[in-house]
Amino acid sequence: MKHTKIKDLLNSTKPIDDVIVKGWVRTFRNNQFLAINDGSVIHNIQAVVDFENTPAETLKRLTTGAAVMVKGNLAESQGAGQKFEIQVKQLEILGDSDPEKFPMQPKKHSLEFLRENAHLRVRTNVFGAIMRVRSVLSFAIHQYFQEKGFVYVNTPIITGSDAEGAGEMFQVTSLPIGNPPLNEEGKIDYKQDFFGKETNLTVSGQLEGETFAMALGQIYTFGPTFRAENSNTSRHLAEFWMVEPEVAFNNLDDNMDLAEDFIQYVIKYALDKCPDDLAFLNQRLADEEKTKPTAERSELGLLEKLNFVLENNFKRVSYTEAIDILKNSKPNKNKKFNYIIEEWGADLQSEHERYLVEKHFKCPVILFDYPAKIKAFYMRLNDDKKTVRAMDILFPGIGEIVGGSEREERLDVLLEKIAELGIDEKELWWYLDTRRFGSATHAGFGLGFERLVLFVTGMTNIRDVIPFPRTPQSAEF
Repeated sequence: MKHTKIKDLLNSTKPIDDVIVKGWVRTFRNNQFLAINDGSVIHNIQAVVDFENTPAETLKRLTTGAAVMVKGNLAESQGAGQKFEIQVKQLEILGDSDPEKFPMQPKKHSLEFLRENAHLRVRTNVFGAIMRVRSVLSFAIHQYFQEKGFVYVNTPIITGSDAEGAGEMFQVTSLPIGNPPLNEEGKIDYKQDFFGKETNLTVSGQLEGETFAMALGQIYTFGPTFRAENSNTSRHLAEFWMVEPEVAFNNLDDNMDLAEDFIQYVIKYALDKCPDDLAFLNQRLADEEKTKPTAERSELGLLEKLNFVLENNFKRVSYTEAIDILKNSKPNKNKKFNYIIEEWGADLQSEHERYLVEKHFKCPVILFDYPAKIKAFYMRLNDDKKTVRAMDILFPGIGEIVGGSEREERLDVLLEKIAELGIDEKELWWYLDTRRFGSATHAGFGLGFERLVLFVTGMTNIRDVIPFPRTPQSAEF
């Protein structure tokens, strides 16, 4: 039987006869009022059961979590809180739920408890809202780049290169772990491995993306990336999704323009398409803030924070200027920062980034021209030989959300940087070819998708904005 989404019924402008709804029971009270949700919208629809003509055995089976089908008339509601309700003519239990064992009871659960039940947590209002917003943001990303004429490229998940140069990669091998073959030097003989060389799960699709930008002009990747960083924090995942555009002939200024326009577009899209979910998450965050000491409360609500990004131009500040501001700031002078800024060249931490955005400039910030020593090998070296054409976008409440750069298009300079860092030139022969054959200025950036979802939903732990988080010592689902 064809059924109608609850979202469509709640948006109806008039009563409708003989509608069919399929969903899951959220509550059943007074043996009469059934709240059903099908995931299409955060709101439930109320179904009024004719308990006098419904078998007692069926009524007992209407427990939280049970799957049901109801058929009846969509009528104007007699009670407060909803415009329409369903006057039930026919009710069928599609799947029972054990009320004593079902963990998602209609009460407030801690986020820690819900992470332990990640396979069921999406049935709650909070996680239903988060995942619908995540879905809309994902679509908005594709729509933005497609409207701009970008080509979507699927870069490899298994790779032999380390784009970030950090070495924190998950190894991929078909060799027996307990007794791998050894070469004459007594080391593992990767020539006998599946790919004939040492391979890993990718940390970025950027290097491969650059090769496509050098032929197609403007491309973007949007796929899973992996990092074996043993960081058990609220900001790190071992598996996450990255959005990485790359544009031929763009310089750093073009790159900053693109990133700012892109972020504002996808946030506005979410605000337009997810008003109910974001209103719910806004209230959730407001309630959470009330439990904190006054000094620790955020100055902006969730919706205010999102509009803050839309209504303010991003302030562009050089790393050198930012260091001067931080060195002379009260938190630094009074040693309130956990990481005191003492000299130029320091790697900025989240507390520094948030100070610049939330306290000093009071708008989103793009930092640029970072010290070469703290950035990746592929970033273009400035004429001062000390800094590179790098950029980071900083947001309130979260710090860095985007990192990018103008790429080093000069073969001789790139070779020097690779040699200085001890990177094997032979491993990047194909990447270096893009500098040998028709090299040109180009630039790109990476957006951690979960960081974006974290910001837009107002959540504070990145494990709560991905369906099944992968973290150290945790791959349960």
